[in-house]
Amino acid sequence: MHQKQKLLGIGLFILCVGGGISLGVSASDKERSGGKQHRDVAPVQEKQYSADCGSCHFAYQPGLLPARSWEKLLAGLGEHFGENAEVSQEVQNALKTYLTRNAADRVDDGRSKKIAASIAPDETPVRITETRYFVKKHREIPRRFWEKNPKIGSLIRCEACHTKAEEGSFNEHEVQIPGIGRWED
Repeated sequence: MHQKQKLLGIGLFILCVGGGISLGVSASDKERSGGKQHRDVAPVQEKQYSADCGSCHFAYQPGLLPARSWEKLLAGLGEHFGENAEVSQEVQNALKTYLTRNAADRVDDGRSKKIAASIAPDETPVRITETRYFVKKHREIPRRFWEKNPKIGSLIRCEACHTKAEEGSFNEHEVQIPGIGRWED
């Protein structure tokens, strides 16, 4: 019986590869752990966060930074990248709870885990663009494509190129660089 199963498995492999059949799943697009599919990053679910932070910039998903980074960001809202973004202590506490509970180092989403793994324990980045994972993923994109592009201007504008960024999907097959078109590594 064991030999039959082995032959059946080999036959199915040959059929899929040789016949050009695509199962629609690739290890780079959908990570697997114990047979369970993982999404890239959980989309923002907190209305307070969307309203307060998303009113000035893209509401970055908590899974894009570790908890310690969100804590550091929230502690410095008086000087938030050149702006005063202070909120009441009650709102700050609610934001901290949401962001740290759903941070890259505390969730099981595929891309969040990779981001967290790319950050050394003694590092506390406050910019997603400073993480090794982000730098690695964007290193092949010529600066002129985004820096001098009036529809982008900076890599902090995830939603400008990642067509499903708000949904938490940063799949390279969904990238459309304004004025350039589709981009894939």
